Amino acid sequence: MIVEERMTTFINSLDEGLPEWLLELEKEAVADYVPIVRKDMQAFLKYMMYRCKPERILEVGTAIGFSALLMSEYAPQAHITTIENYDKRIPIAKENFKRFGRYERIELVEGDALKILPKLKGRYDFIFMDAAKGQYINYLPDILRLMDEGATLVSDNVLQDGDIIESKYAVVRRDRTIHTRMRDYLYELKHHENLMTVILPVGDGITVSIKK
Repeated sequence: MIVEERMTTFINSLDEGLPEWLLELEKEAVADYVPIVRKDMQAFLKYMMYRCKPERILEVGTAIGFSALLMSEYAPQAHITTIENYDKRIPIAKENFKRFGRYERIELVEGDALKILPKLKGRYDFIFMDAAKGQYINYLPDILRLMDEGATLVSDNVLQDGDIIESKYAVVRRDRTIHTRMRDYLYELKHHENLMTVILPVGDGITVSIKK
């Protein structure tokens, strides 16, 4: 927990909440132990949809489609392309897009984002990264290519429950590669000549980057 839990609970209690159909999907995800964006991240995405009014959204990491559906609800003008590599979740996401009447507005691309991103063309005005954390730094070159001027990139779960501030030798061995790569990613976002980036302690930490 990056922010003290009582403060997060208080802030979340002020939110107007989600439509019933999204609440239903959230409950199903929790019951099935499927990770989805946290309450504070949900509120942030809602705000960003209203603020940015994106028309072309790219999401890296679909899971069961919860965040794509949330963005589609609060950016009804947008077409969303979302990438997922986990075979067991792909049919569930597709079914959810059909179930909630968003199949024509949300395109699910199946496969490894490292292979798919280089093949994508055109420009996106909003990109949401919520996939394999150790791959963010490897996704970045193509993400930058796909961002339109003035486009927004939001990356989720970048502070690793606070472990990001520790020496890599203080984290468990299996997490050291992700720890190092995430630090490299944060440094690159903050120092890239074509990006203006802020790091925020929302949820498990997010970055918001604007392409200059």
